[in-house]
Amino acid sequence: MKNKIVLITGASAGIGYACAEEFAEKGANLILFARREDKIKELAKNLEEKYNIKTIAYQCDVRNFDEVSKIISNLPEELKNIDVLINNAGKALGLSKIQDGLLSDWEEMIDTNIKGLLYMSKCVLPGMIERNTGDVINIGSIAGNEVYPNGNVYCGTKSAVHMISKSMNVDLNGTGIRVTNIAPGLVETEFSEVRFHGDQDKAKTVYLGYKALEGKDVAQIAVFCCQLPKHVTIQNLVVTPSAQATTTLVHKVL
Repeated sequence: MKNKIVLITGASAGIGYACAEEFAEKGANLILFARREDKIKELAKNLEEKYNIKTIAYQCDVRNFDEVSKIISNLPEELKNIDVLINNAGKALGLSKIQDGLLSDWEEMIDTNIKGLLYMSKCVLPGMIERNTGDVINIGSIAGNEVYPNGNVYCGTKSAVHMISKSMNVDLNGTGIRVTNIAPGLVETEFSEVRFHGDQDKAKTVYLGYKALEGKDVAQIAVFCCQLPKHVTIQNLVVTPSAQATTTLVHKVL
């Protein structure tokens, strides 16, 4: 990965943050997107100093196509040729029956998890196609494979990520671009805190009684997929904590 250019969305926390760390450690140069400007700029600065790599950070809302397009079109010359796109930005909001769901939660999940991924891919893929090489890592979820009670719209968005990833592999066949859908199970990040609208006590209960995945675990898998020989593509990969068998079956010792 040394001197490769890696663009990561949602890089200010969780899996995106861990991906930035792992790719930087391997010598990759980074383009980091997040909505929290202070955190993303601090991360970029720290990684540049620690690993002697090139980094650039942008405050960007992937739900805004014009914003995404403008940034990608105006990248510094030395960072224009993106080798790896990590479509990580995404979120779950609320945990209620579909008839009780908040419209604002639905729209934000659909706009971030689906449209944001599409907007980023639309802007980055043409350059990869022109160079006949590239890796796209879409961070999906086990919830894209099987639903769980009250997961409704979130599960629907991650199912879309799964299907879009499959479609990308079909449409990009012969271009030299590999597309991987990584579908994690339970990962201990800010995920549940965001889902419960900042209720930290409620969020902590999700991870009690077992060892959840860490962002680093998923990040290491992303690096592994990108380092495989060019004739090898992992199209879909489900990864869970050893304590988790399905979306709802988790062995907890409380």
